[in-house]
Amino acid sequence: MSQPLDTAALAALFTDARTHGAWTDEPVSDDQIRQLYDLVKMGPTSVNSSPARFVFVRTPEGKRRLAPALSAGNRDKTLAAPVTVIAAWDAAFHEQLPALFPHADAKPWVAATPEAAHKTASVNSTLQAGYLILAARALGLDTGPMAGFDADRVDAEFFAGTAWKSNLLINLGHGDASKLHGRLPRLDFDTAARLA
Repeated sequence: MSQPLDTAALAALFTDARTHGAWTDEPVSDDQIRQLYDLVKMGPTSVNSSPARFVFVRTPEGKRRLAPALSAGNRDKTLAAPVTVIAAWDAAFHEQLPALFPHADAKPWVAATPEAAHKTASVNSTLQAGYLILAARALGLDTGPMAGFDADRVDAEFFAGTAWKSNLLINLGHGDASKLHGRLPRLDFDTAARLA
């Protein structure tokens, strides 16, 4: 990509985009979810490891299963969201590397030790969750990421018998802008960054 995005696109992705906690009744279709994933999967990860796994909780039954794991402050907004994404990572992600990174044997690079595998999975799945937030905004959807949940309960309910581990939750839908608070401050460059 050689051309910068225009101001409207930057606003949709960053400067005007907000984290939502209240939702309209407008649904998110399965086709939109698939389109969202098709964008997310294109984001770069270390050795194309793609360790993130996503469960799109969108049915009343799915929300019922998720509810006991939610913190009190996140319960109502999560149950009201059309979709809640369980953004997880696959502890066995390296098993996919022969297909995902065929021009070299990358499996030993990231699976040499449990610590190396965990770091690769954790860092890159979090990166992919960030891609999901930006891809959702690019598609006209709003998000509400959060960490206020019992990960062990989510894993037991949704990932029993697998190597998947939950990382964060992301509510997804069309946010109710009338319920937004004022934008919170951000750190300026000199506080948060350095030129070296």
